[in-house]
Amino acid sequence: MIADILLVDDNCIQATTRKAILARSGGNVAVACDGRQALAMLDQAGIMRPVGLVVTDHLMPGMNGPEFVAQLRTRFPNLPVVVLSGLEEAEDEYRNLDVIFRVKPFPPDQLLALVRSLLTQPIRRTA
Repeated sequence: MIADILLVDDNCIQATTRKAILARSGGNVAVACDGRQALAMLDQAGIMRPVGLVVTDHLMPGMNGPEFVAQLRTRFPNLPVVVLSGLEEAEDEYRNLDVIFRVKPFPPDQLLALVRSLLTQPIRRTA
């Protein structure tokens, strides 16, 4: 069974574009507009098949990426997470949160390759 992907991004244009890219991985892609919505979706049984990967933005209103990932880790400690940010220095904020951090712009083919590798063989890397 192909695992689902939860994409968390408050920018509608970027979310729509990334959703189309991520859908090419073969998994079902759900979109949350912020961290709170993403956590609620993950907590509700039956919304999606088991989520195998979260791809999140760093800067979001209400709950930024590090806050979201910290809360995510208390509920789902082993769920692979990819963080995309235009701020290279933001990687330090994810120390000990066990994420894969990539700086935007991140080419679509590289994002797709990373997602496919994580869905088939999760690789754990600490930022």
